[in-house]
Amino acid sequence: MRILLVNPPHPAIGSRIPKELLPPLGLLYVGGALIDAGHDVELLNADFDPMPVDEILQDILAFEPEAVLFGHSGSTSAHPVICEITRGLRRRGCAAFIIYGGVFPTYHWQDILAAEPQIDLIVRGEGEETAPRLIAALAEETSLDALPGIAFRRGGIPYATPAAPMIADLDACRIGWELIDHADYSYWGGKRAVVIQFSRGCPHLCNYCGQRGFWTRWRHRDPSRLAAEMARLHRQEGVEVFNFADENPSASRKAWQALLEAVIAENIKVTLVASTRADDIVRDADILHLYKQAGFERFLLGMENTDEATLKLIRKGATADTDRRAIQLLRQHGILSMATWVVGFEDETDRGLWNGLKRFLSYDPDQIQTLYVTPHRWTPYFRIAAGRRVIQTDRSRWDYKHQVLAAGSVPPWRLFLWVKFIEVVAQTRPRALKRLLRPDPSLRHGVRWYYRMGRRVWFHEIRNFLFRDRHIADGPTLAEFWGMPQDREEEAMMTRKAAMKRGLEPVGEVG
Repeated sequence: MRILLVNPPHPAIGSRIPKELLPPLGLLYVGGALIDAGHDVELLNADFDPMPVDEILQDILAFEPEAVLFGHSGSTSAHPVICEITRGLRRRGCAAFIIYGGVFPTYHWQDILAAEPQIDLIVRGEGEETAPRLIAALAEETSLDALPGIAFRRGGIPYATPAAPMIADLDACRIGWELIDHADYSYWGGKRAVVIQFSRGCPHLCNYCGQRGFWTRWRHRDPSRLAAEMARLHRQEGVEVFNFADENPSASRKAWQALLEAVIAENIKVTLVASTRADDIVRDADILHLYKQAGFERFLLGMENTDEATLKLIRKGATADTDRRAIQLLRQHGILSMATWVVGFEDETDRGLWNGLKRFLSYDPDQIQTLYVTPHRWTPYFRIAAGRRVIQTDRSRWDYKHQVLAAGSVPPWRLFLWVKFIEVVAQTRPRALKRLLRPDPSLRHGVRWYYRMGRRVWFHEIRNFLFRDRHIADGPTLAEFWGMPQDREEEAMMTRKAAMKRGLEPVGEVG
């Protein structure tokens, strides 16, 4: 079958301003599986520039696909543009099967199939095994009822089959690197870059995380095989930067250390960046030299907040002392730390924000990433926040970089000023500026690149807030806006047997 994978343009600021783009790993995984199944597959990455919708439609129609598959890592905020593109395809007479996958459609399949008649099918959960089976069934015109992990209309009514089995062997999923030109993708200041994944899932219980339940449980690739793949990409394709897409790649110390040692053994000069938990860094204090030897130059530490009560509310399972110690350890080993700070978990106050800033500065991270709480309906946190007011009804702004919920006594304009003030103070304090003169040239490059990018994003966000963002004063509650909580369905790939054993309503066969 002739298949086009479409990575839609994403409205998030992070993918726009630095003029650097990373390849869509999820679609490359699905593409590799479809190519190996014998299909004619191409990728349209509309996130370049980004492409206007009319141009996207022209390119899709020119390809004359039999099936068009849509997916994006920024699943919730990309949904509106996917709807716009797919509607346009039908208006222009495209008869191809329109298939939609990702985190957002996995959980919102009923809403989507009810509201978007142009979308034929939804792949729920991991797609590498489900997509080839689905395409084979469509090509052979066989019944879809027995195919797990999909949703479609049966008799005009949205219907989901039981969950697909979790992929146990991640190394069996081949990434379709041949679908991209590596010269098109860069990160870390113009260096050729890709996204890779050592593991899927996270064993921790943070109740706001939109990814944890999607992957069901933590698994990892074979360390030696991943290291060999990285070495090949470096030597043959010139890839210099590897950005780990894992939620928690270091969850298993044994497997993680094996990967570090395997990468070191490959003897490649590369830059590695990743996200992990502060307690894993503290746990690995005795092997952090291996992190540096392997090529790690920065870790994003998902600290989320500095207030102990808030950390307890969101079940972060972390402490301020651990967060502070992790940053110190990374610095001692010549690795940059980026700390996230999410505002809006509870009603904010000016005093609370000021005290939070002071606590944050005491951690002394190299970089800061400020975000706004963005609750997803399938997470336990959604139930906690269900009664809060929505101030941003444009779903394309639900990307963690825009305010979407009212923040108590602090109006949107003042919370925005607080966030911009926090960013300026964190990045322009003398201690932070002094690090621009680091003796390590690779770290100096990374720090200066981040300042250049951050300055452009900072001003762009101000322009957006003043001239594009529209907040409503008396919006609907979160539950009224998105619907009832569905945290009982959080584990997307839980089988019927497992769901019944835990006393949960099975997700499949809803009609």
